Amino acid sequence: MKNISSKTFLWIPAFQEQVKQNQHQSLRRCLRIASEQLKNNTIETNLAVINDLEQIAHNHPQYHWTVVEILTTFVRKNAPYMHHEEVTSNLSTKIRLDIQAALTVITKRDANEDPVNEQLDLSFTNMRGANLKGANLQQTNLYQANLAGANLRKANLAGAILSAANLSGANLYLANLEGAILSAANLSEANLSGANLHRGSLYLASLHGAILYDTILDGANLRQTKFSE
Repeated sequence: MKNISSKTFLWIPAFQEQVKQNQHQSLRRCLRIASEQLKNNTIETNLAVINDLEQIAHNHPQYHWTVVEILTTFVRKNAPYMHHEEVTSNLSTKIRLDIQAALTVITKRDANEDPVNEQLDLSFTNMRGANLKGANLQQTNLYQANLAGANLRKANLAGAILSAANLSGANLYLANLEGAILSAANLSEANLSGANLHRGSLYLASLHGAILYDTILDGANLRQTKFSE
């Protein structure tokens, strides 16, 4: 058999690098297109785009946070905070399917891929009635978010910023709220059974009618917390 010089294969690394570069360019282009498609499209199209973004984040971890940012921006723009009067007059409004899908991808993500010192920003959003069971919302900015009636059973909200958030009627059974900031939050009628509020701040929070069976409140700031009206 004729000897093949090692020089024959010198082109292979260069070729592989070119393939990699082409792939990155293609993925970046896909992410730009997906971001644009989510701006003014039908719910059905949005669901397809969200699914594609989830696959990109799963298969290409280097784009994980880019996908998360695209989806959180989508949620904030399409489910903005509603003033108290609007919330009261829209009690039966259900969360849109595409908003729920985006939230599911965000909160079920592999948090180990999150960059250090980055924070999820879902502040000023309307997530009323969302299904966030087991969601990873640790350290998330949920300032003045509307989570009334949301299913947050066993959710991880440790260290989350929930100041002035509306959690009335929310299911927080066994939720981890250790160190969470709930100053002036509305937790009336919420189910906090077994929830961990160790070292949480409930300053000026409303807990009127809340279920507090086996709730862990040691070390929590309960100054001016309202337990009854």
